[in-house]
Amino acid sequence: MSGTQKNVNIATHDSRCHAPSVLQPSVLGRKHTTRPKMAPQPVFRAALLVLLSVFLTVLLGVGLPALLNGLTRLVGLPQTSVTECVVGLYFVFVLSIATPRIPRGVEEANGKAVFITGCDSGFGHSLAKHLHRLGFTVFAGCFLKDEDGEGAKELEEFHSDRMKVVQLDVCSEEQVNQAVEFIKENLEDSERGLWAVVNNAGVSTFGEVEFTSVDTYKQVSEVNLWGTIRVTKAVLPLIRRAKGRVVNLASMYGRMGNVMRSPYCVSKYGVEAFSDCLRYEMKTWGVKVSIIEPGNFIVATGILTRDIVASTADKLWSEAPSSVKDDYGKAHFEKHMAQMRSYCSSGLKDVAPVLDDITDAIMSKHPYARYTPSEPHWWIRVQLMTHLPTAVSDLLYF
Repeated sequence: MSGTQKNVNIATHDSRCHAPSVLQPSVLGRKHTTRPKMAPQPVFRAALLVLLSVFLTVLLGVGLPALLNGLTRLVGLPQTSVTECVVGLYFVFVLSIATPRIPRGVEEANGKAVFITGCDSGFGHSLAKHLHRLGFTVFAGCFLKDEDGEGAKELEEFHSDRMKVVQLDVCSEEQVNQAVEFIKENLEDSERGLWAVVNNAGVSTFGEVEFTSVDTYKQVSEVNLWGTIRVTKAVLPLIRRAKGRVVNLASMYGRMGNVMRSPYCVSKYGVEAFSDCLRYEMKTWGVKVSIIEPGNFIVATGILTRDIVASTADKLWSEAPSSVKDDYGKAHFEKHMAQMRSYCSSGLKDVAPVLDDITDAIMSKHPYARYTPSEPHWWIRVQLMTHLPTAVSDLLYF
């Protein structure tokens, strides 16, 4: 990415490519008479959700016992055991939701090194401190290290041999290669390799497709997707040598789409696909690849603020073609911007669930392929969006 590219107004939650310059507010255009009826129908969607709940209740209450009755007759068991079977299944379901993660063996942190991208702020910054406390040697990649960024300075103030801050723009092949050379030179035992890489650096933005420039799509994917691929390829020989871990930060939006989020979704869908393919390939080498799919952590990370929404809205409107503004209308546009403003105070307030899952992916002898730290309602939505027929999930949520 060159410094001559067009500015793209994005919210950064970690280190990333070239930061966008400050955008000057512009006046939102003239009056418009074309007002297509594109407003959602919350009452209709609510009714569908209620009907789905009733259907599932009836299915579980009537269909499941009938199915179990048939199975018990096939194996010669008395039908009175059906109730016990239903209670047992429900008990197993409650246990799977309520009980802590089952221990699957723990790798020792002592002597192991981890490379984390995006340590200026957000998940990456907190993770660097967390893994350092656990005894890992941490190579913390910071986009703003050479500019005395606050996040980088805070990590450098640890004055610890196990906390090494390195300049890193994940969009720069040169900086990525320099970071890898620095890691090789500072590993306790280069033959032992690098235990883990956490591809956390990322950016986010919003906007409907017709209001979003192609440059925005390119910049978001350059950081979130190509940055992940670039860093992974550079350190993979060291990871293979250690039979270590690759941990990639995707998102719940890497599994489902949403209005206003197509640039981010495109990039995170790519991270999911890349991680799956890499996991299949690395199995032969003993390398474990895990995907972290955080839900809504806007409050915890501060990735979205009202100022960011306001400046992004001004840019989206001012740069949109006149025909698009005429067709959509300012009222429609403002409605979606109000929705984005409402998200600024939403989400989980603590990043601990994400740190716990990343730590498990790094330290467990048998890590999961996917981790989904999120609020219950977002977890349910992801399951419905990814498992129900598309026609049904579309009716429920859009």
